[in-house]
Amino acid sequence: MDRPMNCEILATCSALGYLEGDNYHKESDCLESVKDLIRYLRHEDDSRDVRRQLGASQILQNDLLPLIVQYRQDKALFDACIRLMVNLTQPAVLCFGKVPDDPVFTHHFMEVTSHLQAYKEAFASERVFGVLSETLYNFLQLDWEQRQEEDNLLIERILLLVRNVLHVPADPCEEKKVDDDASIHDKVLWAVHMSGFDDLVKFLASAQSEQQWSMHVLEIISLMFRDQTPELLVSAGHSRSAEEKQRDLQELEALRQKENAEKRSRTLQRGTRHSRFGGCFVVQGLKAIGDNDVIYHRRLHKFKSYTHDEGKAVRRVPKRNQRALECKDKPRSALNVRLFLREFCVDFLENCYNRLMYLVKENLIREQTQQHDETYYLWALSFFMAFNRGNDFRADLVSETMSIRAFHFIERNVTNYYEMLLTDRKEATSWSRRMHLALKAYQELLLTVNEMDRSHDESIRQSSNVIKSNIFYMMEFREIFLTLLRKYDETKQPLTYLKDLVETTHLFLRMLERFCKGRKNLVVQKKRVKRKKSHNRKKQLVAETSSEALAETWKIVEEELRLSESLTGSIVPFDAASEIPLEEQRIEAMVRVQDALLAHTGPEALALLRAARSVWPDGNVFGSSDVEPEEELELLKEILHANLPRSTTETLVEEEDDGAEFEEEELESIQVSETDFNFKDFIKRFANPGIVRPYLFMLRTYSKNTPHTNHCVVRMLHRLAVDLKMDALLFQLSVFHLFNKILSDPAAEAYKELVTFAKYVLNRFFSVVAQNNKAFVELLFWKNVGAVREMTEGYSKDGEGKKVAWSEEDEEELRTLYMEHRDSDVPDIVETLLPLLSNNSRTRRQVVTQLVRMGLVVNAKDFHVFPYRKGTGIVLWTEDQEEELQMLFEEFKDSDDVLGNIMKKVTAKRSRARVVDKLLSLGLVSERRELYKKRRRAPGKSSGVGMTEEEFLSGLTQDSPDDSVGGHDDDEEEEDDSEDSEEDEEQEHKNSQNVVKRSQSSHVGVDRRADVGAIVNSLMQEGMSGPLLWIQNCLNKTANDREDDGLSQPVPLVPLSEENEEAMENKTFRKLLGKLGMRAPANEQETFWRISDKLSPLQLRSAAAALTPGEDKAECSEGLSASNAEEDEDEKDTSGEQRAQALRALLLARKRKNQTKDAGVCERLSYALQNKILDSSAAVNMDADAGEDSDGEDISAPVKRRRKMLLIDDEDDED
Repeated sequence: MDRPMNCEILATCSALGYLEGDNYHKESDCLESVKDLIRYLRHEDDSRDVRRQLGASQILQNDLLPLIVQYRQDKALFDACIRLMVNLTQPAVLCFGKVPDDPVFTHHFMEVTSHLQAYKEAFASERVFGVLSETLYNFLQLDWEQRQEEDNLLIERILLLVRNVLHVPADPCEEKKVDDDASIHDKVLWAVHMSGFDDLVKFLASAQSEQQWSMHVLEIISLMFRDQTPELLVSAGHSRSAEEKQRDLQELEALRQKENAEKRSRTLQRGTRHSRFGGCFVVQGLKAIGDNDVIYHRRLHKFKSYTHDEGKAVRRVPKRNQRALECKDKPRSALNVRLFLREFCVDFLENCYNRLMYLVKENLIREQTQQHDETYYLWALSFFMAFNRGNDFRADLVSETMSIRAFHFIERNVTNYYEMLLTDRKEATSWSRRMHLALKAYQELLLTVNEMDRSHDESIRQSSNVIKSNIFYMMEFREIFLTLLRKYDETKQPLTYLKDLVETTHLFLRMLERFCKGRKNLVVQKKRVKRKKSHNRKKQLVAETSSEALAETWKIVEEELRLSESLTGSIVPFDAASEIPLEEQRIEAMVRVQDALLAHTGPEALALLRAARSVWPDGNVFGSSDVEPEEELELLKEILHANLPRSTTETLVEEEDDGAEFEEEELESIQVSETDFNFKDFIKRFANPGIVRPYLFMLRTYSKNTPHTNHCVVRMLHRLAVDLKMDALLFQLSVFHLFNKILSDPAAEAYKELVTFAKYVLNRFFSVVAQNNKAFVELLFWKNVGAVREMTEGYSKDGEGKKVAWSEEDEEELRTLYMEHRDSDVPDIVETLLPLLSNNSRTRRQVVTQLVRMGLVVNAKDFHVFPYRKGTGIVLWTEDQEEELQMLFEEFKDSDDVLGNIMKKVTAKRSRARVVDKLLSLGLVSERRELYKKRRRAPGKSSGVGMTEEEFLSGLTQDSPDDSVGGHDDDEEEEDDSEDSEEDEEQEHKNSQNVVKRSQSSHVGVDRRADVGAIVNSLMQEGMSGPLLWIQNCLNKTANDREDDGLSQPVPLVPLSEENEEAMENKTFRKLLGKLGMRAPANEQETFWRISDKLSPLQLRSAAAALTPGEDKAECSEGLSASNAEEDEDEKDTSGEQRAQALRALLLARKRKNQTKDAGVCERLSYALQNKILDSSAAVNMDADAGEDSDGEDISAPVKRRRKMLLIDDEDDED
């Protein structure tokens, strides 16, 4: 800004007033001058010259603060001064957008920061905060109806002003304080406390009517505790515990041992001669610049530190490769400040924490906050939960953030921060700090859950188990540590981040291991990406097809077209939904015709050609309208041999793994499944050089680490080297150099765990060296699991594991053999080609892969690599097996169950379908019906000959449920002609069991309905008709779904209303669910009751019908059952008389047949008898339909069919 403007600013500042002693005298136009300054700040340039000039003139210290203290009753002036101070105290980062790179703007940035630090020192006054507290208190006394818009704006500006003042960073050059000395930030906090402003902050956090200030309150609280740690606040005012004293004594003892060891080494290194006579030595085996050995001119005790790099210029490390800067340790605040902050934490946890965190979380989810405001939430979660753990842990004080939602929120933010860390490289430091905050919050959640496990309250321990089961179940919560360790970057993430990551991983693994030990099995979620195949496009050949193959294809297609009489109908040669114009789709239609010809589907190709001719008649591209059949054949032949342009996006071919399978990829979907968790398998995933390296990087600073951090590192390395027996993973030169440093450390006694582990790894290495002399070379490289196995168990031979090359002669041989046997009837063409190849070392996978690469087949899945069923390991029949099958068939061909006896005696166990197919191919049977099991009738009962009338009548009128079921089973045996015999037979067996259950349901369900009805009536009297109706609807819906889908899966009963939730807690209601066949939660991983997958749709509907009680219905059902019983008795008498008459007529007919041998008379009598019995059966059916007993109908129907079949058999015997 130019010079005249500076004069205007100075004149405006002078017009505010003047300070005389402790009194400030304002000018008449003071308010207008304040508004002018606000206007100047609004129009300042990028260098922030107005802000810098106002800071240099100390307008805030000399004018604005005295104005608000003495003239607080002037509302307009007070409001204008607050507005101006909010603008002046704005953080420098917000003023410049970021920390500038330009030297000039960096100077301006530092100047603005220095002015802000001066402002903060001026605000360390009880009078200033007393005025702000009193003003804020007066506004908060008003109800929200009485407040005006200006009042709310002033409240927000006061909160922003306090936020800006607390945000000002400390000056490291000026504030070189020691512990327990008050800094400027402590003075401001003490002024806040003495003025009562902290109590107003707690009121704003807890009041329901002030929830719109939740984010401002959380920012102020986080800035108040900026320099504090939860451990220091917990211990404030308390004497040191015995554990703390013991820990300090151990640290002092380690330092004392290290100092004594250094003194002893210096004493031994001190020689008898004067230091000017150091000596001159020749180092044998160590070459200098030339061919001679190195000449050493110093004392021998310093030779250990000798290096060729001495005297060389230190190589500058590029900025992008420099390590991330560590956060400096902050001095401990004054005791009185820590005491008042401790009391603030206690009150905040008891009265404000849960409510404030809920409001902030809702605002973050609904995106009603500013960018990066979630960092305040993450900080508050980790800080106050850590304070709660150390200060008489109470789970109810932090119940809002102890949930799976909190874990999911943090995990999602960690993932987002890591992605931004990779993409936004300019702001990588900021994203790294946010990521560290999220990791600390995740660590504190795990520590709190671990603390809940040690609670004396059983309900808290159960809640902890539920939370852990959900955490360990979700795949994202288990995989997060593997990802963070593998992606650690020391140039972007500081060592403190790695320390927290290592300790959090140790805690998680320890909790997971303890959780698995108490259970036989743990079911966890598993996700995998499934690549779906394109179904809307036909498979197309990628490679060029030879002319010989095209000629062979045309011969097959031409013969097929000449013999075919029908064409495929309703074929559309274009895509109406495509964005490509219709006229431009002619080439695509031509390609479709060519593909149909290559696929040997001649009728489809001809139908496509004729359909395309009707769509595009112009130009006779697809032939003229009056084309002859022979001309059509010639046109198809030209299309087959034409080189048509194909779109590169039609087929997406991807080689998976070793190239064995090619498939078209259209999209990817994530499949979620469940699997049994194995802790050892999970630890194996940490056996990776990318994960081991961060641990070793952390181990380099073992002397500065805490004992707990060193324990976490050694415990993970112990899991890999000892538990998994992968100690060779640590056989690396840099690791051994670190171990040598630890073993030679004078204070090594203080690191006993590290020393023991280092000795173990070294002993293992030298034992491996005795067997493998190449182990020294392996020290130069990091090794994966495969290299570790080879190093310890032996190296593989040269050429193993490599892909076998195919020469041009081999490819031509494979192409010729494939073309010869492609149209043969062999079940597996690959097995046929393998013995015919000149190279007998080819495997099936290699042949299939090469066929796909040569373009002879489209997909490796076209070959059934495993054509046999699971459980059998046989594909082809050998000659001995065929002879054995022929012998068994000759032995049992006259038995009642030929196939069953063969299946019992055959040596090579195969499915029934495979055996039937082989019998048909050998010509031993002409059709499958010959292998059906024959029914053996009881002697004397196959016909009416030799039987008395009473015996025959009792045999026909026998009406037990067992007979009906047996007849049904016989019918099923006759219909056993499915190709997939094993699966179909199991399904038919299930169907037969369902029939048995249906036949018995009418007898078993009576008692059950009586018990259920009593329970339902009692629940209805308690007013639970709504939950009963809910259960009934769930049962009916599940029954419909199982009938439609044909699948049975457990269906959870999720209560969505309070009425249903209360019903699920009722013991009588749960007893009813158990009576109906519902399943209670099996373990803590299940929360809801479930409809069992073993219940059939009929059973589900029966259970649903049992939930409809009522006295009227009971009386009605009793009346109906009584009337049905009477009708059944009458029908039984009538049908009995008709059966007796029919049987007498049948016996009389047979008697006449024996005497007169008149077949015509017997035929007429049999026909008349059949009509009488069928009429009687129809009458029974009509009467049965009039009733409501459906069970009786299901039972009687098979009996009637059986009677009819017996009569027909008798008629055949007479013929």
